Amino acid sequence: MTVPSSSRPRKDLLARIPADFVRAVLKGHSALGLAFAAAIYLVCLTGSLAVFAHEFQRWELAGTPRVGSLSVDAMQRAMAEAVRRGGTGVEHVYLTPPGADLPLATVFVESKSGESSWLADGEGRLVARAEAPWTEFLTRLHINLHLPQTWGIFLVGLTGVALLSSVISGVLAHPRILRDAFHLRLGGPRRLQEADLHNRIGVWGLPFHLLLSLTGAVLGLTTLIVGVLGMALFQGDTAKVYALFIAEEPKEDPRPAPVIDLPPMFAQVGRLAPGGRVSLVMLEHPTEMGGAALFNVERGGGDLADTDSFAFARGGRLYHSKRAADNNLGESILGSIGKLHFGWFGGGPVKIAYALLGLGLTYLAAGGVTIWLARRRDKRNPAPGLERLWAATLWGQPVALAGAALTALAAPAAGTAPPLATWAAVTLVGLASAARFSPRSIARVGRGLTGVLLALTAAVHAGVVGGSDPASWTVDGVLALSGAAFLLSLRARTAAAREPLAA
Repeated sequence: MTVPSSSRPRKDLLARIPADFVRAVLKGHSALGLAFAAAIYLVCLTGSLAVFAHEFQRWELAGTPRVGSLSVDAMQRAMAEAVRRGGTGVEHVYLTPPGADLPLATVFVESKSGESSWLADGEGRLVARAEAPWTEFLTRLHINLHLPQTWGIFLVGLTGVALLSSVISGVLAHPRILRDAFHLRLGGPRRLQEADLHNRIGVWGLPFHLLLSLTGAVLGLTTLIVGVLGMALFQGDTAKVYALFIAEEPKEDPRPAPVIDLPPMFAQVGRLAPGGRVSLVMLEHPTEMGGAALFNVERGGGDLADTDSFAFARGGRLYHSKRAADNNLGESILGSIGKLHFGWFGGGPVKIAYALLGLGLTYLAAGGVTIWLARRRDKRNPAPGLERLWAATLWGQPVALAGAALTALAAPAAGTAPPLATWAAVTLVGLASAARFSPRSIARVGRGLTGVLLALTAAVHAGVVGGSDPASWTVDGVLALSGAAFLLSLRARTAAAREPLAA
C-alpha cells in the first residue's frame, strides 16, 4: 500500500539539497581549503594562543611589581616621566591603568626618536621596561603575519573570508552533518574515522567557527571597508569615515608647552561617567599647545560595547563625547567585534573556552588537508611530496612557536627580532625536511622537539624570571604539562608502531 505523502517523514532542509549541488560545493570546499590551508592553520593556531595575551604578558613580566590601582597623581607622574624619557618630538603617550586580568601599569611613548614602553609602580615611578617580546611576537604573527601592517592585516582578513567560506561550504557539502552530529564510525578505516571526527568537531563548534571567521574577516578587511565607504559617501575622504567612530585630532598648534595637566580632566571624567573605570589615557602631542587627552572609560554594565570616550583640549575643554549607552545597533556591533573575536570578556572561563574551541578549529584546518591526501592515496593517486610538505607544515609550527618563546626569554631586551628569526628559521628547516623524511618521521620529531622545548621553556622561566604572580605559575604549569603530553603521546605512538599485527 502506498503511504500517503502527508504521512511520510519530511527530510530536513540540508537533506533536500540536490546531489549535483552538493558535489560541486564539496569540490569548492576542498579547493578553498587547499588554497588557504597553511594560512588558516597558522592564524587559527596563533589565535588560540593569543587569547591569553594578557597572561603571557604577565608571565614575561613576572619579576616586576604588580599594581592593584593607580591614583590620578600617580598617572600624571608616570606620564610626565615617560614624556621626559621619550626625548624631543613626543607625539603620543598611552597609559594603561592596571585591571583585573592585567595588574600592571604600562606607559607607551611614540616620539620622533622611536618607541618605548615602561612599567610604573603604585606611586607612578617608572621602574622597568615593559619588555614582552614573546607576547608581541605572537599577537603580531596572528594579526599581520609580521608583514607590512596594511598588507599583512589584509591578508589575514582574506584568510578569515576563506575560513568563513570553508565553514559554510563544509555544511552545505555534507547534507547529513546535523543529523549525524553525534555519530562516529569507530573501528573502521582510519580515514573514515578522521573524516567523521572532522565533521563532528565542525558541527559541534559551528556557531563559534562562524563568529570567529566573520569577526576576523571584518577586522582584517577594515582598511578596505573604510576605503569603500569613503569613496561611496565622502568622495574618497576616509578621515571622515573614521571621524564617525573615533575622536578627531585637535587643531595643530606646535608651540611648546608643559606636559598636559590630567587631574582636572579626571575630575570631569568622574562627573561625566560616575562609577566608570578609566581603561586608557592617550595624550596627543603632550608638550605642544595643540595637545589633547583622550579617555576611554569602561562602564561595566555587562554589554560588550561598554566603553565611553571623552576627549579634552589642553585647557580642559571637552570637545568629544561618545557614550556607549547612546550607540545604535551598528555602533554596538562594531564596538563588540574585538572582544568577541579574541574572547576578551567574561574572564578566565571564557578565555579557556575560546582557546579550546580555537584549537578545535585548528584541528579542522589541519585535518581537512590530511583527509584529502588520504582520499587520494585510497584512490591510488597518492601525492607523497604534498604529504611530506603538509606534515612539515603541521609539526613545524608548534616547534617554531615553542622555540620562539624560549628565545624571547633568553633575550628579552632585544625585542621581537630574536623570536621572529627563530620562528622563521625553524619553519624553513621544517619545510626543507620534507624533501628527505617521511610524514611519520616528521611527526615523530615534531612531537618530541615540541615537548622538550615546552618543558625547557617552563623550567628556564621558573628558574630565571621567577616572580610571585599566580598567572606566571599557571603558564609555567601549563607549558610543563603540555610538554609532558607531547612526549607521552610520542612514546605511546612509538610503542603502538612496534606492536606486531594480530594474525
